[in-house]
Amino acid sequence: MASSARMLPEAILNGCRLKGISVIGTGDILHPVWREMWEKTSVPVDMIAVPTTEVEGADRVHHLILLPDYDAARDLADALIPFSKNVEKNGRPQVKLQGEDIARRVHDLGGMIGPAHAFTPWTSLYASHNSVASCYGDEQIDLLELGLSADSGYGSRIADLAGVPFLTNSDAHSPEPAKLGREFTRIETNSNHPDTMAVLDAVKAGTIVMNAGFFPEEGKYNRTACTRCFTPYSLSEAEEHKWKCPIDKGRIKKGVRDRAEELSSGPETQRPPYLHIIPLAEIIQRTLGTCSPTTKKCSDLYQRCLVAFGDEISILTETPIDDIREFHLELGDAVSAFREGRIVLHPGGGGQYGTFSLG
Repeated sequence: MASSARMLPEAILNGCRLKGISVIGTGDILHPVWREMWEKTSVPVDMIAVPTTEVEGADRVHHLILLPDYDAARDLADALIPFSKNVEKNGRPQVKLQGEDIARRVHDLGGMIGPAHAFTPWTSLYASHNSVASCYGDEQIDLLELGLSADSGYGSRIADLAGVPFLTNSDAHSPEPAKLGREFTRIETNSNHPDTMAVLDAVKAGTIVMNAGFFPEEGKYNRTACTRCFTPYSLSEAEEHKWKCPIDKGRIKKGVRDRAEELSSGPETQRPPYLHIIPLAEIIQRTLGTCSPTTKKCSDLYQRCLVAFGDEISILTETPIDDIREFHLELGDAVSAFREGRIVLHPGGGGQYGTFSLG
């Protein structure tokens, strides 16, 4: 299992509460045991758990799926089992079907589908295809998840994606604050008491108020780079070296930025505002100079911040800087630097995450 054993529904919901997130995707909902755990979980009335999953289809394309309820999840699992060996064993099963065939089955059940981390160079739509139709045929996609190494600007000039809602959602492998809700999408529903269907309707209607996520340079596939030593290369350099690193003979992998630029052909289309965020725990780590955002010293200050100001997203975006400085001077200065964009980014690539320093 790639996820922490502590990633249980209750822990996820508690983490979302700390983070300020009210709508969460369950992930892995085709797995029967995980689905049963969510069905038995009492979700607070002010939170919504949307049945979601990611599957790997033909050409190793990863698809993000949102479903209206747990019965639909069960029915989709049954529909995919004849084409897969691990629907009931793996949270992200491999399915021997083209994207079009998977999408048709999802749509028949009232669900939504689109490419997950669409530009990632290993297992994504644009790693294997040059267009949406090449993968999904006549079936329409309902969304596109950008992935950690891209923001809205990367897809806004790709004609193929005109009108397709962009989602900024990250999968969490740990309930730690620094790892949960690293990216999020703020939506507007047409209901005073929103539920799962209201969430799906909002995504379908494209009523997205804001996308929020990493600076793309922080992603581990943002730049074209060697997968062994992570030395960055321009496209022309990579081609000159026949995609083999001259330093250690490792494979050079095309980065998300270069791939998106290849696909972009038109003028930039209007998209909702994109907020680049850095997890509060990582800002605290830089402030205290510790080796990890999960040290006791960092965790103690993080918890005291929540007690003083509420959830993490509010602290990052709304809490007056003077109030944070009064609480902790150096942290207030760091949050101020983040909000004002005084950040030096050191881009990732080849599988190594990028890093940042605050000015």
